[in-house]
Amino acid sequence: MWQSKIFISVLVALAIGFAGGFALRPVIAPAPQAVAVSSPAPIAMTSPEARGTQYFVAHIDEARQVVAGCRDGSVRGGECATAEEAIIKVDAAERRRKFLGN
Repeated sequence: MWQSKIFISVLVALAIGFAGGFALRPVIAPAPQAVAVSSPAPIAMTSPEARGTQYFVAHIDEARQVVAGCRDGSVRGGECATAEEAIIKVDAAERRRKFLGN
């Protein structure tokens, strides 16, 4: 008989604890903080001549000239990497096309 009273008491205590936790959750949990943005984030200025990989894929001859200039030291900057990446992509596409016979 004592075991059943203890078991029922434990269940009642757990039920009250869970109900109290759910009821007090909005009070206990921290309020979400709103982020106030007064102005847009500054955009990094890029040089007008910096071109991306897609540009060089469309203009592969310019990409080859830029890579040649990078090798002899006349061209510097981020365009060297993007031009070389474009050449690699175009060459891979040509090899894939030749291999598949398309």
